[in-house]
Amino acid sequence: MAASYDDCSWTSPDGLTLHYRDYPGPDGGTKTPVLCLHGLTRNARDFSDLADHIAAERRVIVPDMRGRGMSDYAPDSQTYNPLTYVADVDKLLGEQGIDRFVSIGTSMGGLMTMLLAQKDAQAGAQRIAGVVLNDIGPEIEAAGLERISGYVGQGRSYPTWIHAARSLGEVHGEAFPDYDLEDWLDMAKRIMVVSQNGRISYDYDMAIAEPFAKPGNAAPADLWGAFEALGRMPVLLVIGELSDLISPATIARMKESNPQMETVTVPRVGHAPTLDEPEARAAIDALLAEIE
Repeated sequence: MAASYDDCSWTSPDGLTLHYRDYPGPDGGTKTPVLCLHGLTRNARDFSDLADHIAAERRVIVPDMRGRGMSDYAPDSQTYNPLTYVADVDKLLGEQGIDRFVSIGTSMGGLMTMLLAQKDAQAGAQRIAGVVLNDIGPEIEAAGLERISGYVGQGRSYPTWIHAARSLGEVHGEAFPDYDLEDWLDMAKRIMVVSQNGRISYDYDMAIAEPFAKPGNAAPADLWGAFEALGRMPVLLVIGELSDLISPATIARMKESNPQMETVTVPRVGHAPTLDEPEARAAIDALLAEIE
């Protein structure tokens, strides 16, 4: 049985109404809540299955970042950058009185997690009790960024869900070679919506592509200091075996910087694992078991 959640909202520092799913967890639960942060073109639906799973034991908060899902689109496209997203999430955490949490970040969400940790370290705080970085590190491979730049902001639409699913398979087939049509349909329904004209379209503001194309906006230039801010907490790195966004050299340096970091590789998956794979789910459960 799926966990229930509430559709809630908060107001960003610059006045946008932003949406989040709030899975309350069990009645009387006292375990540290989990914050799930999605990737560049994704939204809160990306964590539907994982949030259902975790909410059996603890509260889960899953925001739609500005310009995605049910959150407002920004009038200034230059605010579509990781530092602004962090400020937005900080305000949400403050409003909810959350001063300790586990962060699970996919791709862009992982960058946000590292920046949140760095911000805490600079302030002499440590709100983050544990971290899952999903297929992301302090250095991002140019080939992966180039691939993402090739499809983000294209504004394509489709007459049916089948057409949408087949298009996803054409674009992302190398990253998910074992996916069948049902898998692509599931992905389509997580990242697309039926638009006002009845066609299937991507559920994000196409303007996010504008700042993404500028140096330093896809990811801040040097995130090693931000990664090092994770050194005092449990960290799990989930790696897609076929990923083009994180290199073996970066993974090796991350392990050298943080010898306590656990890693799990999801076979025959590229960027990024869904975190519903058995290997990923078991590793996340193990990390959460360490944190009350």
